[in-house]
Order: sequence, then structure tokens, then C-alpha cells
Amino acid sequence: MPRSEAVAAPPLRRPAAALEKPTLVGLSREAMGDALAERGVPQKQVRMRVSQLWHWLYVRGVSDFDDMTNVSREMREMLKTHFTIARPEIVEEQVSNDGTRKWLLRFPPRGAGRPVEVETVYIPEEGRGTLCISSQVGCTLTCSFCHTGTQKLVRNLTAEEILAQLLLARDRLGDFPDRDTPAGAIVPNEGRKITNIVMMGMGEPLYNFDNVKQALLIATDGDGLSLSKRRVTLSTSGIVPEILRTGSEIGVMLAISLHAVRDELRDMLVPINRKYPLKELIAACRAYPGLSNARRITFEYVMLKDVNDSLEDAKLLVQLLKGVPAKINLIPFNPWPGTNYQCSDWETIERFADFVNQAGYASPIRTPRGRDILAACGQLKSESERMRKVDRMAFEAMMIAGHGEDD
Repeated sequence: MPRSEAVAAPPLRRPAAALEKPTLVGLSREAMGDALAERGVPQKQVRMRVSQLWHWLYVRGVSDFDDMTNVSREMREMLKTHFTIARPEIVEEQVSNDGTRKWLLRFPPRGAGRPVEVETVYIPEEGRGTLCISSQVGCTLTCSFCHTGTQKLVRNLTAEEILAQLLLARDRLGDFPDRDTPAGAIVPNEGRKITNIVMMGMGEPLYNFDNVKQALLIATDGDGLSLSKRRVTLSTSGIVPEILRTGSEIGVMLAISLHAVRDELRDMLVPINRKYPLKELIAACRAYPGLSNARRITFEYVMLKDVNDSLEDAKLLVQLLKGVPAKINLIPFNPWPGTNYQCSDWETIERFADFVNQAGYASPIRTPRGRDILAACGQLKSESERMRKVDRMAFEAMMIAGHGEDD
């Protein structure tokens, strides 16, 4: 039986004419109202029309104006003429042997640019389902252990493009109310669906702050998608000046891609550390608005063999985070073609976790998910710089040969 499968996706290509139309997805209520008023909607109707559209877009999840059955035909024709709410194109959809699903999505050109592609990952778990969303096409941070970091930054994603990843995933999972489940969708058991989102996909979210903020405020709006801010996590490599803004202006949970406890090592693994060293980063974490034992910061720590996995590293980690309400996620390194790193031995990871646990910090070892389809942490990379088929086959053979060692 194959370890993963590619799923035929429905044709979601936008009509050429739609590419020139502005989208209503991702706009604030005020901006949506302004857009409608500019197209002749009477001012006394604007608030009601915005409320109607908001409900159809974010409660019912429609992507075609003709599905808005309580909107007059005349109004629908105006909307179709001047705006779009279409989903991005699904270039590829893959399902891992563990149920993880990955989509490669293509967005149309912006201005004089070219179409761009990003990857989005859905991870079903017992009692919940997590969607990993991208914020940029590529990345500028060049973290040495991360596959995405080998792809140059193409551009920031817009608020619409960030939010569209969530809308499309809910489409494919049958996760909108009163709609038939699309053929081929994975529908989780009761209560699973998309309950959590993490800004841990391609890119550094805090280098695209305004668009990420807009998208997450819509995702957590109580009259629409209505995700709890405690179920939304933004992961940053440590853009210190924007960490305080994240807490005060967005109010979601914070995760820090830490990975090292000494500046000289973190400078190599996470080069942004040269600009914002550990002392500044931890100080910003201590000042994070709303920080408490009930709203802990998650520190992500990838386990690299003979690099950062010693007991001395564990001791320094505990010292570094002393007094910070925190959880420490230990991530077995997920290999990708061309990497020079290896995953720490399982015994080493467990010894590291035991020490941190005994010091009073929760330190779960993250179960690798979607490795066979390159959907695991640090493995995302868009089609614009895809590995050659022979490289993919060699990688999959390596993963099959090694399957079991890390499980």
C-alpha cells in the first residue's frame, strides 16, 4: 500500500476576468462597506449588506455570489461584475498515511507579479484538528534546518490569501454548515474538524504583520468563523519589536522558534538571532500581554543530533526560561533532501524531555506528522522551487527504509 496518495482536486481555477477584480474576502467590515458604497449601494443599506455578506462568506462559507439566496438578483449581478470571492486553485492535494493532508495552492498575480504557490497542512488528531497556515511565499530567515528557508522570499501573502487557506480547507473537509461534503474530503470524527490554527507554515508571520493581523481578526470574529483566540497560535522566530504588538493588537497565543540556548549556536540555526539575541527575545516574552500560567508561551525546540541535544543544553534551557510561564515542544528533526542535519536519537530526546519535565516545564515530544508527503514541521516548500521527481523518489525511499525508528 502506498504511504501517501495524491488526491484529484476539483477544478478551482479562477476565470481570467476574475483576476482583475478586487476581492471581498479579507476586508474589514468598514472596508467592505466602503467598497459597496463605491459601487452604488445606498448608504442606508451598507451596514445590512455587509452583515449579509459576512454571514455568507464566514458562516456559510460560500465562494459564489449566486449561492447567496437572500440577496436580490440585481445585487448579486452587481457583486459578480465588480468583485470576486473565488477560492485559490488547488494544484495538488496529498494525504499522508497518518491522515495529515497537504494542499499546494496557487494564487493569481498581484499587479505586475506572477502567480504564486504556498502549502497549507491539516493535521487531524483525537478531539481536534489543526490547520497550519502560511504567511509568505518563501522566507527571508534562512534557518539552516528548515526546508522553507532554502526558498527565497517571493512576497508577502495578502489578508485574503492567508484567510483563503482556512476557507478552502473548511471546504475540503466539509466543515461549513448545511453544505454537502465534497467528494474525497476527509471529515474528522465529531468535534475534530478545524478547531485550531497555527501560523507555522511558510514564512515569518511578524514580517507580514498587518496582513496576518487582519486575517486572524476575521478568523476569530464571533459573528463569522468564530475561532477562539486561545486556539490560534502565531509562531515567530523572534521579531522582537512585533511581539508586543501581537499580544496587544491580535491577542492570540504565542510560539517562539527557539531551537538553541546559546547565542553563538542560535546565530547559526536561526540567523535573526544576530539582530535580536536571546536576552532581548526572552525579555519580550516576559512582557507579552496576557501572559499567565493559563496562557503560556510555547517554545519550539527542534532536536538536532550532536548539535543542541545535550543535557547541558537542557540545563541552559531551563535557566533561560526561569519564571516564564511556558511549554516546551520538542520536535524530532524532520529530514528533507539536501539537509546536513540528523534527528537526535530517541533516547537522547527522552532524556532531554525528562530533565525539562523534572524542572517543572511541560515538554511534550511532538509526534512527526505527514513526513511521507513533506508536510511536517520545517518541510514546507512551494511548487515554484519543487524538488526534481528523482529526488522525491529517493527521499520517499529513505523515509520508508527508516520508518519505525522515529515512531
